[in-house]
Amino acid sequence: MTRQLLIEKIREKKSFLCVGLDSDLQKIPSFLLNFDDPLFEFNKRIIDATADLAVAYKINTAFYEMHGAAGWKTMEKTLEYIPENIFTIADAKRGDIGNSSSYYANAFYDTLNFDSITVAPYMGEDSVKPFIREGKWAIILGLTSNKGSIDFQQLELKTGSKLFESVLSASSTWGNEHNMMYVVGATRGEMIAKVRQILPEHFLLVPGIGAQGGSLQEVCKYGLNRDVGLLVNSSRGIIYAGNDKNFASEAGKAAEQLQKQMKSILDSAYSR
Repeated sequence: MTRQLLIEKIREKKSFLCVGLDSDLQKIPSFLLNFDDPLFEFNKRIIDATADLAVAYKINTAFYEMHGAAGWKTMEKTLEYIPENIFTIADAKRGDIGNSSSYYANAFYDTLNFDSITVAPYMGEDSVKPFIREGKWAIILGLTSNKGSIDFQQLELKTGSKLFESVLSASSTWGNEHNMMYVVGATRGEMIAKVRQILPEHFLLVPGIGAQGGSLQEVCKYGLNRDVGLLVNSSRGIIYAGNDKNFASEAGKAAEQLQKQMKSILDSAYSR
């Protein structure tokens, strides 16, 4: 999916919502366990309930890879079920070099046909370049909000900048705003302002809204740019909003609640 098409879908739906399909066999409603492929049945119903509200779906591959070949098949079926006009993200956090990176890219772009894949940049340019292709997106881990992010990302360099700032600056030259995005955690909104100073035009994929405590208003305050420039992800807050036979409708309600907030923010920000 091109940048322009993604922007058009955001404007059309008045939404920059990404639904995370972190589907866990131990958390889905128990009645689904009677189906041949419980995770796919769960995902299918979530997609049916949220596709009109979301502009992207993020599949965390760990939740599928743990089930071996059967899980990989579920991931394939889920990806095929997502409507063509919705952006798809393989949250695989790959990061290697040489043929390994090339083959990872082939797996997720060619064999599975994802629009994008999350990539760890700490092995340098040659670990990311294979994922940068026309019509596809490398989504670089830019600034995460997990506890361990302070171990390396927040280290202060002799230049006075933080390590994550140096990584953002250097990696932004490996591609451009048409084939690279960045993951930036939502739970420290003021840090998004620092990211935006370095990356004014790039899209940011922002996890952490909802169950992880991130504020949508704060993310938008610091992160919106002239093209919106945000994909805000909610996983648990949507897909586990309900835990009975009405789980899909509850997911739809949770997604709609977020979409309405996004619409209000967009109407306010771009009506001036």
